Amino acid sequence: MPILRLALLSLWNRRFTALLTLLSIALSVALLLGVERVRTEARASFASTISGTDLIVGARSGPIQLLLYAVFRIGNPTNNISWQSYQEIAAQPQVAWTVPLSLGDSHRGFRVLGTSLDYFEHYRYARGRALTFARGQPFADLYDAVLGAEVARALGYRLDDAIVIAHGAGDVTFARHADQPFRVAGILARTGTPVDRAVHVSLAAIEAIHIGWEGGAPMPGRTVTPDQARRMDLTPTQITAALVGLKSRIATFAMQRWINAYREEALLAVLPGVALSELWSLVAVAEQALLIVSGFVVLVGLIGMLTALLIGLDERRRELAILRSVGARPWQVLALIIGEALLLTLLGLLTGVVLLYGLLAAGTVLVEGRFGLYLELRVLSAQEWRLLTAVLAAGLLVGFIPAWRAYRMSLADGLSLRV
Repeated sequence: MPILRLALLSLWNRRFTALLTLLSIALSVALLLGVERVRTEARASFASTISGTDLIVGARSGPIQLLLYAVFRIGNPTNNISWQSYQEIAAQPQVAWTVPLSLGDSHRGFRVLGTSLDYFEHYRYARGRALTFARGQPFADLYDAVLGAEVARALGYRLDDAIVIAHGAGDVTFARHADQPFRVAGILARTGTPVDRAVHVSLAAIEAIHIGWEGGAPMPGRTVTPDQARRMDLTPTQITAALVGLKSRIATFAMQRWINAYREEALLAVLPGVALSELWSLVAVAEQALLIVSGFVVLVGLIGMLTALLIGLDERRRELAILRSVGARPWQVLALIIGEALLLTLLGLLTGVVLLYGLLAAGTVLVEGRFGLYLELRVLSAQEWRLLTAVLAAGLLVGFIPAWRAYRMSLADGLSLRV
């Protein structure tokens, strides 16, 4: 305790330099923990891009490909599902609900998703959170559209604005369904998922805008007006994929096997969690690289502490020599310098943690609203405690270098004048 008290008084005597060193360590620790917290929450958010759905059903391909186009709206399916097969799956006694998905069109670079009102009721993300509307309501009319938050922000749309959907991924004049414009009926709250970048319309609307189209272009004299389309039977003949919720999780694997062995057409049913884990493993290198970069930032902060201690040690040669002359033993000098390093590291860790929680408290709402990433204000995890322990051990190791140098100093060297 006397050694630590002496170390604290010594740091107070050099408080300006000590404060700068402490801030350097605190900022690097806050960055390290912040990156770890963002990495953990981003992974959890990614795994919860779709939540509460037991199976994703599509044409037989690969699990990741099905996940990409059905959930992330990336790429295109190898084939579609017939409406009859979809209805047979929905009619199974184990099935509680289904949500049909139809892709293929776009609007100014954003994918258009045809679906049913069940989508807004059953789609879940981020550990079971439901979709909510920032403005407006679900589509009620045939030509109503519901925009994701990013679509509305990027294109500046408001309620009741008119939008024109284009056939396919390209937005060229001859591929636009300009004769059947849509009205913005609702804008969803930000979710941080692919929902934000989608334009949602009804399955009937998808059928209506493609009446009279063949080979990606309208056939002269075969198109219909919006009023004519409203009076027609617009039951789809096929869809892209479907989300399936079961009455009991126990039936998941049995239902998956039944769909995969479906005889009428080649189908594939995947578990969203398993497919998401496979997809995340492809980007795990970037995840680890982020943590390594923040680790190097901490290392830079500790090197700054080492530099400050070494420079201060050279200026404190006479002070240490006086301590030796009044009876301090070499190991006590060693303990003094290590004690200073320990105090700087501990105070830096404490300040870094306080800074992290301050930033989380101030910025959680902003980050969730802007990026859809929820940063939970919770106690430190086991991994974060391990990181703090590693930083503390590294700080002690760094402090041992100037401490050993002070230990080696002789009394005569400290009291002699340097020419």
